Amino acid sequence: MKFLRELFRKNFSTLLTMFLLVAVPLLGSSSLLLLLYERQQLLQHLSVAQQLLYFVVIAITMAFAITPTTFVAIVTGYYFGWAGLAGMVLAYALASAIGYELAQRLDHGKLRHFLHLFPKAEAVLNELQHQSWQLILLTRLSPVLPFALMTFVLAIVGVPRRRFLVASVVGMLPRSLFFYWLGTEASDVLTLLRDPDQGALSKTVLIGLVAASLFGLLFIFNRALQKALRRGATENS
Repeated sequence: MKFLRELFRKNFSTLLTMFLLVAVPLLGSSSLLLLLYERQQLLQHLSVAQQLLYFVVIAITMAFAITPTTFVAIVTGYYFGWAGLAGMVLAYALASAIGYELAQRLDHGKLRHFLHLFPKAEAVLNELQHQSWQLILLTRLSPVLPFALMTFVLAIVGVPRRRFLVASVVGMLPRSLFFYWLGTEASDVLTLLRDPDQGALSKTVLIGLVAASLFGLLFIFNRALQKALRRGATENS
């Protein structure tokens, strides 16, 4: 209880931001669904300059949790086809960079400083940093873990920037390519956006991605915990 009280007292702004990064995508996707319903021709026949602007805009909206990444992949695949795939990947990279910088500026290292008061928690976090490549890949692999929230969390725990950006893009590719493909094959984008896991194949892929991410993360956290405990026991002996 003391840990939780101190955590909320000293990191209220950080925790509030994390909450908003979960809640805002729900509002954003609902608003964009309504916009596409009223103006389904909005993203058709764009000029090159307008297409570039589109990818910059979606990078910003993903970074600030206004649009879920699944939503973006489906819409981009539907309206741009495979020609827009490179733009979407670059938008993911830009969104990751913006989100990382935002988290660093909002948190100012407060969470890491707070964990100095709790050596065991800090020891586990230090072990996780040694496995940050796998950690980033697995968090990005799951379609149910919010993109902006995971960016914020990984940034404030001290994952190196370059490794974070590269692993984020690589980890996003499997699920993003699947949803992008769904977008290119869709006859009605609004129906697909309302229920992206329709069909046996979609359900199988989604369950597989979530399971791989979940069990992988559990394995990494358990290994980090065991190493931290062994190191603590060695130092105390």
